[in-house]
Amino acid sequence: MENFDWKLTIRANILVLKVAGLWPKGSEIYKLNLYTLYFFVFINGHNFFQAANIFFVYTDLEALSALIFVTITDVLASFKVYCFIRNIAILKRLLAKLDKQIFQPRNEQQRDLVQPSLNSWKYTYTAFCIPVFTTLVLWAIFPIMDGTVKDRRLPFSAWYPYNTKISPLYEITYLYQVISVWCLAIANLNMDTLIAALMMYIGCQCDILCDDMKNLRNSVESDFNRKLLDCIEHHKTILSFATDCNKFLSGIALGQFFVSGMSLAVTMFQLTLVSPLSGECYSLLFYVSSVTVEIALYCWFGNEVEIKSSQIPYSAFESDWTGIPIEAKKNLLIFIMRSQKPIKMSAINLFSLSLSTFTTILRTSWSYFAVLRQVNAQD
Repeated sequence: MENFDWKLTIRANILVLKVAGLWPKGSEIYKLNLYTLYFFVFINGHNFFQAANIFFVYTDLEALSALIFVTITDVLASFKVYCFIRNIAILKRLLAKLDKQIFQPRNEQQRDLVQPSLNSWKYTYTAFCIPVFTTLVLWAIFPIMDGTVKDRRLPFSAWYPYNTKISPLYEITYLYQVISVWCLAIANLNMDTLIAALMMYIGCQCDILCDDMKNLRNSVESDFNRKLLDCIEHHKTILSFATDCNKFLSGIALGQFFVSGMSLAVTMFQLTLVSPLSGECYSLLFYVSSVTVEIALYCWFGNEVEIKSSQIPYSAFESDWTGIPIEAKKNLLIFIMRSQKPIKMSAINLFSLSLSTFTTILRTSWSYFAVLRQVNAQD
């Protein structure tokens, strides 16, 4: 049977990262060269000018909130890019592991078994792209939509050491801001979805392992103990894959969760200050949707890993274990005891990626939002 190509699902994802300057060719790690230099010029320059503007508006809560929700998102994306670059060797090692024979489906039934998970990731990728690209388009054309382009308003509030109100400096700065934010957002989107794909692969391997355990039979033609040892080896390989995956995503997830709560709160506060049904209102609504889906992406697929891995010991009970030799029973018992601890994806072991974490972040965001509303009402 032809080998199953796990990376075929994320082919477009990797292609975009290559275009963004975040995917060195082959097995190479990240290097400072012309391939990656342009990406940093766009990202770090724009983030610096946005952050510098905070010192000019920090006394005005409304102006500060309008600036900070974009700035902290861009700074977070830069931090995630740094973590991605730092751990690119781990990521490429993880993708290379997917080609191992032990990770291959054993038959057509198992290929059909994992296909819904692969399709689920594809649908999620598409669903995430829609609010992100809509937000980017609205941000890019907002000065045109509300007519402030006549006053030389830029898409994003930032400080520059020159007069941006005159041509052609205004047009150049406008284009620079749009390209910078698009480049950063697209890289951020594909990093998030790639991490979700890694967790999806872990869940698929748990599905395959569960199917193998259920179909263990004790007969002349089938050596139960030998096949059980193969399943144990598969489980150890899955645990190793999950450990490396946690090393790769922990820093990114930690930054994402800490910043997202604040970002959602500031954005909801900003929604209370803009005119309803205006272009700025729609852009903020799509931005809130993008950030919410982004958090849900980590928590949903992390939760799926925990649920699917928790089914492994139950699958072992469904095997034909009643008439097996005593040695095989001992091995099966040890395996069941070991697999009772589910696989958990986490951010440096501070909190797990789960649906309960997702609801906690949303509650925290609402608390921050209530504080901002109260402070603004007092002023």
